[in-house]
Amino acid sequence: MTDTERQTRHAARPTAPPRAPPPHSSSSQPSSSSSLSLFLSEPRMLQLRQGALALLMWLAHFVEEHRVQGGNCWLEQGKNGRCQVLYMSGMSREECCRSERLGTAWTEEDVGSNTLFRWLLLNGGAPNCIPCKETCDNVDCGPGKRCKMNKRNRPRCVCAPDCSSSTFKGPVCGSDGKTYRNECALLRAKCKRYPNLVAQYQGKCRKTCEDVRCPGSSTCVVDQINNAYCVTCNRLCPELTSPEQYLCGNDGVVYASACHLRRATCILGRSIGVAYEGKCIDAQSCNDIRCPEGKTCLWDARTGRGRCSACEEDCPESRPGDSVCASDNTTYPSECTMRRAACSLGRVLEVKHSGSCNCK
Repeated sequence: MTDTERQTRHAARPTAPPRAPPPHSSSSQPSSSSSLSLFLSEPRMLQLRQGALALLMWLAHFVEEHRVQGGNCWLEQGKNGRCQVLYMSGMSREECCRSERLGTAWTEEDVGSNTLFRWLLLNGGAPNCIPCKETCDNVDCGPGKRCKMNKRNRPRCVCAPDCSSSTFKGPVCGSDGKTYRNECALLRAKCKRYPNLVAQYQGKCRKTCEDVRCPGSSTCVVDQINNAYCVTCNRLCPELTSPEQYLCGNDGVVYASACHLRRATCILGRSIGVAYEGKCIDAQSCNDIRCPEGKTCLWDARTGRGRCSACEEDCPESRPGDSVCASDNTTYPSECTMRRAACSLGRVLEVKHSGSCNCK
């Protein structure tokens, strides 16, 4: 076959038709909405869109409500109007103000710890402080107090003791060793500063039990710094005790228990005190006495006995009238500084009397 014939036969061969694209190619794939439209009617599609929009709006409202309720609860509102002393974060106002406490307040802002720290340290408290109590209605201030609106029209609890049924007339001696002009003045001090303060006996505080009339069945006792107190003696102590309960008193007597030592103190009318735990030993110096941790042995040259004393004590700033004359004839600014000096010297110092040694 010649070349001319081959070319003629090749040209006469039928040409294959172009291949159609696959039915699922990207060029012909319908959108999701188009696919849904194949199965759902147009009104049904509209209902679905409206439902989705309502769901999104509800979620946004829920998140906003959750954010608002996650505020901070505070224990007090300062004079500057800001919230101070954080109680708890993440509390709603209803939860925070459920307490009957007068000073409780709430802030709406849900902020981080860094912002809270900056508010308290630099700004004097949290802004936008909302007090839980706006009036004195339903405010319980507790015994000896009543609610009163202050000059800034805020409710405050003030001391208002009931002095109508006072037991004592005129000056009274308090359990803090201070004389008050009357029992009502003592009750006001109890309300403001000393919740455990009670009246001991009628009249000025004394250094001896002479002329002290204790109420009821209480007995007068003089403590180690010569202050007279009225105490109730417990004369019933267990007969059988274990050796672990033995105490050596500062008087060199072994007591079966702390109860027995208190009873002896009450009967004697003067403080005895504990030298150390266990039976008394014939010690020649503090080297023979083992004190528990936190206490140091001090030697009493007058009695020839040692006692364990707590020496790790920080003394507050002394005030006029706190000075004492010690047994070494030295005047100390306070009883506390005298005890610290005793620890430094390693020997027992006791109060001879209040005030300067030059005054007696």
